[in-house]
Parts: sequence; C-alpha cells; structure tokens
Amino acid sequence: MSWREDCAASLLYDATVPEREQEHIRCADLCWEYNRTKPSDMATREKILRQIFGKLGKDPYVEPTVFFGFGCNVEAGDRFFANNNCVFVDPGKITFGNDVKIGPQCGFYTALHPLDAELRATGAEIAKPICVGNNVWFGGGVKVLPGVTIGDNCVIGAGSVVTVDIPANSLAFGNPCKVVRPL
Repeated sequence: MSWREDCAASLLYDATVPEREQEHIRCADLCWEYNRTKPSDMATREKILRQIFGKLGKDPYVEPTVFFGFGCNVEAGDRFFANNNCVFVDPGKITFGNDVKIGPQCGFYTALHPLDAELRATGAEIAKPICVGNNVWFGGGVKVLPGVTIGDNCVIGAGSVVTVDIPANSLAFGNPCKVVRPL
C-alpha cells in the first residue's frame, strides 16, 4: 500500500517519502499565498481556501494566519469559521460539520509519532482522524488530539486539550478536557 493508504487506515507509514513531501509543499505554498492576501480580497481568499480544503461548504471565513499540513484531508461544512493562527495537522482526515466556530490559536492534530525511539527515528508515523459535528464552538487555544470525535452542539472551553471523545450537547473544558455539564 502507499503511504496515503496506510495513513487513511491508521497504520504506520513512512513520513519521509518524497510524494508526501511534495503534497505538503504544495499546501504550504497555498497557505503562504492565503496568509498574504489583502483582508478585503474575499474572492481570492475563498478561491485559495477551496484549493486547500478537500471539501468546503458555503460561506467559509478563515482568518490568517492559518496552517494546513496537506489541506486535502480537511473537510468543512457550511459557515465554517476559524480565527487567527489556527493549525490543522492533517495527514489523517479532519471533518467539521456545519456552523463550526473555532477561536484563535486552536490546533487539530491527527499525526502521532511512535513512542519507541528507534522506530520514531526511521520517520514512521501514524494518523488518526478527528471528527467534529455541527454547531460546535471552540474557545481560543483549544488543542484537539488524534482520534477524537466531538458531537453536535458542543462548546469546548478556551485552553482545553481534548484527548477523548466529547458527546453531543456538552460543555467541556480543561486539561485534559472533560464534560462539565450538558447543554
């Protein structure tokens, strides 16, 4: 299997293959271009976003600066909003539903490196998908780790580190992030 197929199956893959780096550089160039667009040039911004994202619904708004590892693995529904300085480490799939609002300096990380030092030194990596439902709001500085699913209508409080699934209709916050109460 290719590195992309292994990655999609959450299997160890070789993160040093040239094809992977070419895909990353393509996306990095698009991010560089996007982050230097004039704030008033919304048409160009949306055009570049549609080249970055694998799938993007209507009326997206993403504040620069933004970073995507590959972009093609990120899918977002309608009215997706991401504030300044967000990072999407996406060798694995990241899926957002409709009406997701992301505060500044949030990160969504699908990549994992082996705990074994010798294996890690070979460039081996694994990725686990992140799935976010509809009508979810992330406060500033939230970090979502690999393999997490967050249900519909959740609020994730500022500064949280989300390491486990959060059920629908929950207010959750903390490090590690925990459900505080239903919404």
